[in-house]
Amino acid sequence: QVPLVESGGGLVQAGGSLRLSCAASGRTFSTYNIGWFRQAPGKDREFVSAISWNNGRTVYADSVQGRFTISRDNAKNTVYLQMNSLKSEDTAVYYCAADLSRPWRLGANEADYDYWGQGTQVTVSS
Repeated sequence: QVPLVESGGGLVQAGGSLRLSCAASGRTFSTYNIGWFRQAPGKDREFVSAISWNNGRTVYADSVQGRFTISRDNAKNTVYLQMNSLKSEDTAVYYCAADLSRPWRLGANEADYDYWGQGTQVTVSS
């Protein structure tokens, strides 16, 4: 088990910023990749961003490229998602997930991840 806890969500006006955190427990946090996904009401969960276990690689969905930045601090067992220039279409529940099985590849599909957090709500008002 890899407990993951998201935080940092809230209500923000369009154009504003939020920073989400994904905290994990366990000594092996630094050995697995972390992804962020989101699910808007009535829509499927979609990929947002992912970061490799060693900070060497990151990947972003086209919809957030240039506005969101993913980073991690392995000493704090935490991954961050800095979200700038937020839009109303960014409104969703945001989830972080851990991939323990494929450290060589950053996944963009739900099936690539083994453990999930409970999510944090982000609401962007226009």
